[in-house]
Amino acid sequence: MLCCMPGVAFVPALLVSWSSAAFIISYVMAVLAGHVEPLVPYISDTGTKPPESGVFGFMINISALLAAITMYIRYLLIEKQNESSRFTRSSCNMFTLCIGLMGCTGMGIVATFQELAVPSVHDIGALVAFGSGVVYITLQSIISYKSCPRWNTYFMCHIRMAISVISCIAFIPMIVFASKISMTKIDWTPGEKVKSY
Repeated sequence: MLCCMPGVAFVPALLVSWSSAAFIISYVMAVLAGHVEPLVPYISDTGTKPPESGVFGFMINISALLAAITMYIRYLLIEKQNESSRFTRSSCNMFTLCIGLMGCTGMGIVATFQELAVPSVHDIGALVAFGSGVVYITLQSIISYKSCPRWNTYFMCHIRMAISVISCIAFIPMIVFASKISMTKIDWTPGEKVKSY
């Protein structure tokens, strides 16, 4: 089985490294091209205009694929552990995988449909990616607690749950503030009036 192969641990590390590189490279390109201000732009703003939009889209789609592979490996690992200690239902593990894959699909939508080109599709993709991600992390935390102490330490479970709680707390203001704004362009010139919708 894939999860029992000793070499698959590189996949989550590759996911984190590749995703970080995607955000950093598109950010540097956007700043150097003068497309965004250097001080804390939205991630999507750094992938809106060419040439960084192509790099952003390509790299985030690869990240979505790596995330899906990572989630599938986690699914297989839990299935294998569950064979000997029956700490969760297989249907719960499958449901968690499906939620995670929905998040990966949302990432692909965000990468493919730029923020200003097709804003409604981009926003739906972001909502699916972040919303599914929060649910996935929370479900994985619950599964981790159920597998204690044989397959996880309580310390690791507490860390996972803390990340889940922080993600849930961060998701709420993201929804609130995103619903209050309507972006039609990134750069404004001084004195330009902002249209309200």
